[in-house]
Amino acid sequence: MTLFFYLIIAIITFFAFLHAYAKKSYDLSRTMVINASKEEIFNYVSQLKKQPHWVPWFKRDPDAVLKFKGEDGKEGAGFYWKGNKKIGEGTQKIVKLKPMAIMETRLLFVRPIKLNSLTYIGLKELEHKKSKIVWGVRGLLPFPLSIISIFYSVDKLLGNDLEKGLINLKTILESRD
Repeated sequence: MTLFFYLIIAIITFFAFLHAYAKKSYDLSRTMVINASKEEIFNYVSQLKKQPHWVPWFKRDPDAVLKFKGEDGKEGAGFYWKGNKKIGEGTQKIVKLKPMAIMETRLLFVRPIKLNSLTYIGLKELEHKKSKIVWGVRGLLPFPLSIISIFYSVDKLLGNDLEKGLINLKTILESRD
């Protein structure tokens, strides 16, 4: 019985050490140049109802339930989603809009694990009909995600999706002309 007790204490101590060691915050982004004006890009990405067309997470469950609230493209607009195990359940709300420059949304994942993140999109026009877009996500990793991130980085988990999303966006916006 004493050995079992020491083993449990050792396991708890090991996980506590890993959690203390692990980086708990993340901020990752991807950048792309799109042959479109920043106004055209901003008007497209600020519409939450258009996200299923370019954000890769929605491709994982085309039958997900989406319920929109508020005036789309304005601060305070948001939506609720509920899907399969791949996309889970949560809400997204526009919390900051600086027209033609910045959009921030608050993402709250309810299922499969609770996670609160901030997504951001920044735009800069490089020349006529050519703009740079930055799409990123930042937040804090709760236990046990902090420990998992030691072995499987947030960049590996989300980075490819950010890149795919920007490629989708580029394809959509550049084919509109």
